[in-house]
Amino acid sequence: MEQTLRLVIDCPDQVGLVASVSQFLAQHNATIVEASHHTDLQTGRFFMRHEICTNSLTMDIEQIRLAFTQIADKYSMNWKLVDSSKKPRMALLASHESHCLMDLLHRWHSKELNCEIPCIIANHPQMKQFADWHSIPFHWIDFKTLGKEAAFAQISQLLKQYNIDLTVLARFMQILPDSLCKELAGRAINIHHSFLPSFAGAKPYQQAYDRGVKLIGATCHYVTSDLDEGPIIEQEVMRISHSDSAQDMVRKGKNCEKTALANGVRYHLEDRVIIHRSKTVVFA
Repeated sequence: MEQTLRLVIDCPDQVGLVASVSQFLAQHNATIVEASHHTDLQTGRFFMRHEICTNSLTMDIEQIRLAFTQIADKYSMNWKLVDSSKKPRMALLASHESHCLMDLLHRWHSKELNCEIPCIIANHPQMKQFADWHSIPFHWIDFKTLGKEAAFAQISQLLKQYNIDLTVLARFMQILPDSLCKELAGRAINIHHSFLPSFAGAKPYQQAYDRGVKLIGATCHYVTSDLDEGPIIEQEVMRISHSDSAQDMVRKGKNCEKTALANGVRYHLEDRVIIHRSKTVVFA
């Protein structure tokens, strides 16, 4: 994969903003290989993502960061400049359902997901077989013996120990405590097996069956202390009919879950997601 730098910006929309950024990049001989812009007219907020080839640059990344600070301060930017060659460290959390975990591991193994996976954490010991196959350290957290408070304290410690950048709940069927949600704000992704905001909480497929819906789906979103209400990154849907049972919906919905989660994780890893209030801007 060719090394690039990713410049990601959000700030108040202003005249001359794009011109100033473009002029700065041109002055330092930057070749832009991908450019994305969006203005939220309702809030007056501007969003930008530029992917820049490193071969032509006249300065290294730290020098560019230092030089760009002046423009960032002028326009009150939230911004980051990321080196794509530095792989984020992603932890996977799982329970007894394995389809999302296995799908992410396959995509990582085939280099579709550009990251490191230093550990897999689960509250069911049988998930160890998938970690072993990929030679990834596995940690079983026994919630029944430890209790939730001590169990989540162990998870928090492991995430710090492994210097985790992104935590992915791959059908991890435990509700994170408020303290951990705040600790991982913007750095934890969940897959909910429903097309949110419909059918939040437990047994969404049964809820959908009882309601007689014609579409089912899955929602990849950031974790917040408000259950299943975090900013949405990606959603997938599938058409069903009156002849589908709740069990049929569970079976069919797994494809939606895998696809939505994999896409959402990839967008995050590639710095394509900007959180703005309760929503996201996704430069897919």
